[in-house]
Amino acid sequence: MSRAAPLAERVRPRTLDAFRGQSGLLAPGSPLRCAIENGALYSMILWGPPGSGKTTLARLMAREGEAHFMTLSAVLAGVKEIREAVAVAQRLRAEEGRASLLFIDEVHRFNKAQQDALLPHVEDGTFVFIGATTENPSFALNNALLSRARVHVLEPLGEADLAAILQAALADAEQGLGARGLGLDDEAAALIARAADGDARRALNLLELAAAAAREGRIGRVAVESVLGDSVRRFDRGGDLFYDQISALHKAVRGSAPDAALYWLARMIDGGCDPLYLARRLVRIASEDIGNADPRALALAIDAWEAQARLGSPEGELALAQATLYLACAAKSNAVYTAWKAALAEARSSGSLPVPLHLRNAPTALMKELGHGRAYRYAHDEPHAYAAGETYFPEALGERRYYAPVDRGLEIRLREKLERLRALDQAARHES
Repeated sequence: MSRAAPLAERVRPRTLDAFRGQSGLLAPGSPLRCAIENGALYSMILWGPPGSGKTTLARLMAREGEAHFMTLSAVLAGVKEIREAVAVAQRLRAEEGRASLLFIDEVHRFNKAQQDALLPHVEDGTFVFIGATTENPSFALNNALLSRARVHVLEPLGEADLAAILQAALADAEQGLGARGLGLDDEAAALIARAADGDARRALNLLELAAAAAREGRIGRVAVESVLGDSVRRFDRGGDLFYDQISALHKAVRGSAPDAALYWLARMIDGGCDPLYLARRLVRIASEDIGNADPRALALAIDAWEAQARLGSPEGELALAQATLYLACAAKSNAVYTAWKAALAEARSSGSLPVPLHLRNAPTALMKELGHGRAYRYAHDEPHAYAAGETYFPEALGERRYYAPVDRGLEIRLREKLERLRALDQAARHES
């Protein structure tokens, strides 16, 4: 391979023993490891973050299975390129009896028509299909393609695996940096591994840059820091990692874990998430998971949103941190969320039921003659400002209960009040 190629490409593992990471997926006796070792090719989706080994595993499958390896990028390729790959695979099978493996990187970027173009050729064995994706296949790929391929999940590489990959690249005199005789300080290796954030390709790119800045035959902390700059953590705006992290923030707040909630807020800010998006989510959490157990939570979340919008970053981020901590510590109730979902479902399923006459507006004489507003009881004229026994639902529905305050926070008092009012309703209806 040309020395002009990036280090990550030059030192790509050629054997399964040289592959680092994915110890669970590739454990001895695991289905995928056995398939690779036995050259038993089958179609699959490799789902994992960048630099976790998806392309390398596909190449190892082709090598061990003695299959012709073809690769396409869904960013650049379309149906035309798929047809060209089909033609090559058909010719090799007819003339040489040789199998082909088609690897498609970023396969989630293919639209439905492009994905459908693969189906007949995967089914008839024209080629083995391996797709790589950083997105959840359940959402990114259509069911027809998913049903024909097994999904394997890859994890980010740990720092120990990344350190081993760096040392192997330094020792490789043929394709790596071994010919230069460079050493790598443990502190420098740890810095690269942390900055790479589970991405082997990123780690090797950083190593190559640091090697150019090395002095006296060693790559030390100073050389690594000179190439790191303000490197941010792995964060995919709009991708699975994004939604995983916002889910973790939401669940930490819901679970009354202020320190964990603050950590996930910091992770997302550090990764480049729009602070105003986080502010909107905090407002949602205030209603969904706290509600009337502590109505101050909603006001504080909105205040934090306004502070972020007015001040910008980094000053406004402290207000988001304040709101996050308050929400995590506040009394929790999903009664508002549950009641709203129930009422919305009822409204959608029950149709356009008429408003009872006594609740209708009567601004004209005609409306009054038609009975609009007749027999309406003005609550402020009733004892305790409550019209006991009055009904406010459409007659076809009868009485409904959606809101059930919990035994936490202010909702304790709200529940007690509603119980008193319902007792007055029962007494009034019994008398009538």
